[in-house]
Amino acid sequence: MRRFERQLAKISSPHLSRRRFVAATATVAGGLMVGFRATSGAAQGEAAGAPSPTPNPFEAYIQIDSEHQVTVLSAHMEGGQGIYAGLATLVAEELDADWSQMQATGASGNISFYGNMAMGGAFQLTGGSTAMASSWQRYRQAGAVARALLVAAAAETWGVAASEITVEKGVLAHASGKTGQFGEFVSAAAALPVPDKVKLKDSSQWSYIGNEDLRRPDTENKTRGQQDYTIDVMLPGMLTAVLKRAPRFGATVRSYNADPIMAMPGVVNVVATPRGVAVVAKSYWEALKARDALEIEWDESAAEKRGTAGLMESYRTEADDGSGVRVHTVGDAAGALDDAAEVVAADFEFPYLAHAAMEPLNAVGRYQNGVFEIWAGHQMPDYYQAAAAQILGIAPDKVKLHVMMTGGFFGRRATPDADVIVETASIVKAMGEGVAVRVQWSREDDMTGGRYRPMYFHRVAAGLDDNGKLSAWKHHIVGQSILKGTVFESALMADGVDSTSVEGVDNMPYAIPNQSVILSTTDVGIPVLWWRSVGHTHTAYAVETMMDDLARKAGRDPVDFRRDMLRDFPRHLGVLELVAEKAGWGVAPPEGIHRGIALHASFGTYVAEVAEVSVRENGNWKVERVVCAVDCGTAVNPDVIRAQMEGGIGFALAGIVHGEITLTDGVVDQDNYDSYPVLRINEMPSVEVHIVDSEEAPSGVGEPGVPPLGPAVANALMSATGERKRILPLGTRV
Repeated sequence: MRRFERQLAKISSPHLSRRRFVAATATVAGGLMVGFRATSGAAQGEAAGAPSPTPNPFEAYIQIDSEHQVTVLSAHMEGGQGIYAGLATLVAEELDADWSQMQATGASGNISFYGNMAMGGAFQLTGGSTAMASSWQRYRQAGAVARALLVAAAAETWGVAASEITVEKGVLAHASGKTGQFGEFVSAAAALPVPDKVKLKDSSQWSYIGNEDLRRPDTENKTRGQQDYTIDVMLPGMLTAVLKRAPRFGATVRSYNADPIMAMPGVVNVVATPRGVAVVAKSYWEALKARDALEIEWDESAAEKRGTAGLMESYRTEADDGSGVRVHTVGDAAGALDDAAEVVAADFEFPYLAHAAMEPLNAVGRYQNGVFEIWAGHQMPDYYQAAAAQILGIAPDKVKLHVMMTGGFFGRRATPDADVIVETASIVKAMGEGVAVRVQWSREDDMTGGRYRPMYFHRVAAGLDDNGKLSAWKHHIVGQSILKGTVFESALMADGVDSTSVEGVDNMPYAIPNQSVILSTTDVGIPVLWWRSVGHTHTAYAVETMMDDLARKAGRDPVDFRRDMLRDFPRHLGVLELVAEKAGWGVAPPEGIHRGIALHASFGTYVAEVAEVSVRENGNWKVERVVCAVDCGTAVNPDVIRAQMEGGIGFALAGIVHGEITLTDGVVDQDNYDSYPVLRINEMPSVEVHIVDSEEAPSGVGEPGVPPLGPAVANALMSATGERKRILPLGTRV
């Protein structure tokens, strides 16, 4: 983080050349956090002048209507992870609102209010499992300040002392019998001076934070099918656009003939964009049929034409060479390996993975009266605001973002080139004033459109000394950088190292006296992006399966082997011991069941998982049960935490069993769920989640449940079959 902060002022985008911006950026697991602040004048969407140190909550974070409904303006996008419920909980706790009053919606346009505080506050983003850490203080404070203002307004109206007024479940009351609800006082409260300080509740006073029984505010609409997503946005006269993109990444349009397409039913226009050629029509079906009929001659002189098999072989050759950037060194790993009593060496192969979210990419845009409005799942709003403004030639504050809920994103809606936003702005500009356009990706577009979890190769060698203790660890990682070649490279990569390539290896908690971590970053034309838990998806698998192999080589129990190396890491050790206890580790499992364990920390959260696997006579196997222990600090919404662990486990299981994007001669082979399967309900194991009771500040839960699942399953399969699987996907359907 300190290196990042020193680099904040060093980056400027060539794609944003009309105005000069200073960008604040940081890598995270669910996305790249980016915010732009003009070098002269106020930040985008910010009123001139310095904001109040304690903003008026009714201007920044909370809206209360005449029906006393409390709407929390969320600094973070909701994609199913439950952050709207989390922020509503924080506000309701300090506001003393009734839970039935609470709802939340996405907000943007003011970095001073909505910047990600976990990353310094200079940019707005949803990603890296940082939303709760970013919001923990300010949204509680907003609730407390709002309560104080409402009480002050009621005291003034009733002519009583504010100290004599109580607030409970959305009702203000005085011993005289006077009562009132929030909506009656909110206008007066918003006009009062904002107190400099408010006292937040002690944890012993909490009624909502940590409550097991709170139902998420979005539950009813989703259950009834009434929740609106970007795909549901309907504007008067709205047209639909779909794009035809090159079959190989890096190819560009050489020529096309729009005349036959313009004659097709419903077609309104054919528009060239930086990402391909768009067909604009009156309906999605008409646009899709015309797009498929459009003939384009592609210039493939700069296209990536290699297949994944050849690429992986080149990665292996890179590891054979042994050169690369030294990322982490402790002691003398090579010498310790030479002196080791036992050595375990292994190669690992990890494929490209697609996000495969339920709702494909989309956005709705309209330029009218000098303002560009865009409805989408804005994972990093201020960057998208600047990108759209650049294309349209308008000031960023003339771009109005509608932050929509999304049907999953897993990092996919945070792209350094602002892909669907750029497409929408380009098409709307071509269509002209007042024309609303929905840009909709098909499932096939989404699956073949790149932005994959990078493919990686790992080579690991580890040594045990004469006492069976781990004495040496040598690790070489080969793969693509997510940041290399983007505008963020100079600010976020140091000495050629993208930290997301090595996270989870360069900071292992295990006490190993001799360590060497080397990274070789490859140059491949396949666009890559952060995928739920980013680098931890492959580093955890390599580390935790190696730990089990080393424990076996040493004749040790895998839990005891890890425990001895975690004495200085109590939170790691805590989840390890909790999951072992809850899973019955050390007690023989039922007949036909085999257990595996794994531990990993990511994004400030500590997770250990035990997988129980059954194996059939025909070799098919099934994950029957997963026991999970999680330490994420203060558990704001226990039910959401459990849901995120369960969801992460299912997401990870699909990835390790089925997930694989391959290319033949540069063309993607998979294009839908039939060729890139996600997890089916009959494949989902039973899951038990145990949350560590903690008074630490809350950390994220959207991603940390993912990394331990793969190695826990692989370790269980090793126990069952004696076969170590180091090439993913595992390949056998559960």
